[in-house]
Amino acid sequence: MDEDFRSLVDRVRDESGGSEAYERLIATEDPEELAAVLVERGRPLWAREIAAFRLGRAGDRRAFETLVLLLNHRDPERCVSASHALAGLGDPRTPRAAAALAVNRLRTAYALHPVRLLTALRAPESVPALITTLERLLAPDEPHWRVALACVEGLGRLGDSRARAVLEAARDHPRLGTAAEDALSALA
Repeated sequence: MDEDFRSLVDRVRDESGGSEAYERLIATEDPEELAAVLVERGRPLWAREIAAFRLGRAGDRRAFETLVLLLNHRDPERCVSASHALAGLGDPRTPRAAAALAVNRLRTAYALHPVRLLTALRAPESVPALITTLERLLAPDEPHWRVALACVEGLGRLGDSRARAVLEAARDHPRLGTAAEDALSALA
């Protein structure tokens, strides 16, 4: 059991009540059994999360939709586990989905993990989505500065010169200035 899976198992133990279904989902090696959990009616969220995580880590693309929903969940820990599974899934739809979540104005409060996933994926969608998101978050009194900081740091890691203008604008932001300077020095 790797560290990410152990964290998930520990987190949902209480939520599941340590039930027999919980123990079975942790122990099974049958991908069909896990995939069935994703489509069966009445399954609790914790069960779907375990099944999707395990399938995603195994490279089974049937987990994609559930993982994307979890990536956009209000619970940050669910977002983290979904992000880890999506990063290893290898589904070509992942960058587009993460970009759509990152730029969605109505879901900005939940965009931190999609932004980080875009940085990790280094996909063609990554830089444009991070630029778009950061431009919007530079407005005065914007409360989502952590998402903006993740964009700045991600653009620095990606090192794409298309980000120069938005990173220069971010230098004037009190919480982003130092990170923006660092990111600018990393641009190609």
